[in-house]
Amino acid sequence: MSKTVIAFSDLRDWEQRKRAQLINSLGGFKSVCLIGTISKSGQSNLAIFNSVIHLGANPPLVAFIIRPDSVERHTLENILETGFYTINHINEAIYKQAHQTSARYPGEVSEFDATGLNSEFKNDFLAPFVAESNVSFGVQFKERIDITLNGTTLMIGEIRLISYPENCLCEDGFLDIEKAESLTCSGLDSYHKTVRLSRLTYAKPDIEPTEIEMRYRE
Repeated sequence: MSKTVIAFSDLRDWEQRKRAQLINSLGGFKSVCLIGTISKSGQSNLAIFNSVIHLGANPPLVAFIIRPDSVERHTLENILETGFYTINHINEAIYKQAHQTSARYPGEVSEFDATGLNSEFKNDFLAPFVAESNVSFGVQFKERIDITLNGTTLMIGEIRLISYPENCLCEDGFLDIEKAESLTCSGLDSYHKTVRLSRLTYAKPDIEPTEIEMRYRE
């Protein structure tokens, strides 16, 4: 396969959207999720994000990036108001509706209503979940880090509630999100199914890793 090399000086001359597509593709496949929030007045909001990352398991922390707030950022506003939000995996049945939530709807319009997705509340958790999502979790806001280099904001939260299909949890605690039909994405607008090669044992020096047998909880 032949390769092309692009220098930074050349990249600066690219049209803005074309350059953004390339840079967004370089990081590889990413998680793609819907983040559900609600304002103090009860207005729900739903937005797609491809920047959710794992920060740690004890305490269970996740983070995501919000772009510069030069325009209204309803997700950011609602999280700062209430302190809670949900993160919902996207599956094949809803990926087009999920993509549509990236449109700039006015604050008084709920993306749940605009896209035909259904909101639901679990265990008295304050923020709405996406009913059609197979894997979702409720998060409590913990810390905001403003990144001065490009004006983005890193939002850090603690997982407080988890919902998943009962037949997708393995005995060792591994959640099989492929079995749960979660999608991944690349770039800004490309959605993908996954095919697992295998799970491998914990890596140790001079020991060949072996495959882990998938044993699900009964």
